[in-house]
Amino acid sequence: MTQKRGLITDTYKIVKKTRRGGKRDKTPSPPKPEPEPPQLSEREKDLQELKKFDLDWTFGPCTGISRLQRWERAALHGLNPPQEIKEILLKENTDPEYTQSLWCDYPL
Repeated sequence: MTQKRGLITDTYKIVKKTRRGGKRDKTPSPPKPEPEPPQLSEREKDLQELKKFDLDWTFGPCTGISRLQRWERAALHGLNPPQEIKEILLKENTDPEYTQSLWCDYPL
């Protein structure tokens, strides 16, 4: 008493729609030139290097002390911090953006 069910296409006729205008040939678009990275000033390059130094945990924690103190502590413990970081810090030793770490504004 079970009836065999057929496919829906057995009941309804398959109708394919035609495209208007026929097929179009796709022409490859010209390659887009890659945008040049913006030129960074010397200050921006220095601050970017100092941020990398702050984010590198191999030189110990950096909260509560200045960057120069952290560099000196890392050198004292034989962790070989980059010499160029010390040169940047000594060059701009009065600017708080250079002397303080990324997290100086956050409470401990």
